[in-house]
Amino acid sequence: MRGKPRKISLPRRLVADLMRASARVAFVSLTRRLNVRAVAEARTQAAGAPGWAAIFIKAFALVARDEPTLRTLYVKWPWPALYEMPRSVAMVAIARVEDGEDCVLFERVCAPDQMTLADIDALIRRAKTAPLKEIPSFRKTLCVASLPLPLRRLAWAIGMNVGRQRANFCGNFGVTSVAAIGPGELHALSPGPFLLSYGVIKPDQTVDVVLRWDHLVCDAALVTRTLSRLEQVLNSEISAELRAICPQTGTRPVRTAANRA
Repeated sequence: MRGKPRKISLPRRLVADLMRASARVAFVSLTRRLNVRAVAEARTQAAGAPGWAAIFIKAFALVARDEPTLRTLYVKWPWPALYEMPRSVAMVAIARVEDGEDCVLFERVCAPDQMTLADIDALIRRAKTAPLKEIPSFRKTLCVASLPLPLRRLAWAIGMNVGRQRANFCGNFGVTSVAAIGPGELHALSPGPFLLSYGVIKPDQTVDVVLRWDHLVCDAALVTRTLSRLEQVLNSEISAELRAICPQTGTRPVRTAANRA
């Protein structure tokens, strides 16, 4: 069959490089349904409430603040070792359309546990709409994706295997979801050691959460405790911050699918 060759765009080349790097991570996963009634109710009462992505980013960072293993990377150079980061760096998947093509890019959120939910949400919203060149993390990754193959391989090798560089390159956890589009469990891949994805909020105020982790960093017992702690943080610290936001008056503004992510 005679087809039509198409050039691979930079965002698609980036995804190819990410998948190659992610394939080398010893990922396993755990799925749990969390009760988020308190945070969901607080969110509905807040004016201009932040999206769920911002909520899960801050909640996980708060858990990681008290658990150093959640801020730990496995690196190979100059010899195999564990590298503990002083603070969390989240990499959040941002869905965009560039030149008529759907693509996913990754915004970097540094120390989200020290930021307000509103600031995290604003960062994510800007990453969805601002020109690519105005987002530093987009510029950096697309610059690497534009390199010739041998140089890209070298850049990724350094970024994945040197502690400080991997911390800057991949962060300690990622957040992704397809909840804005519809229900379903997303078992994504990432070059980072932890990846959290969440589904739609169900009528009984529960949500299915998938946490993938690098088995070279920790075991399932810690991840089980992490999900339990995540549920507690969502319904305590996060819901308290949402309740502190001025209550909305009148009808809540319509939010697009992209903004609910």
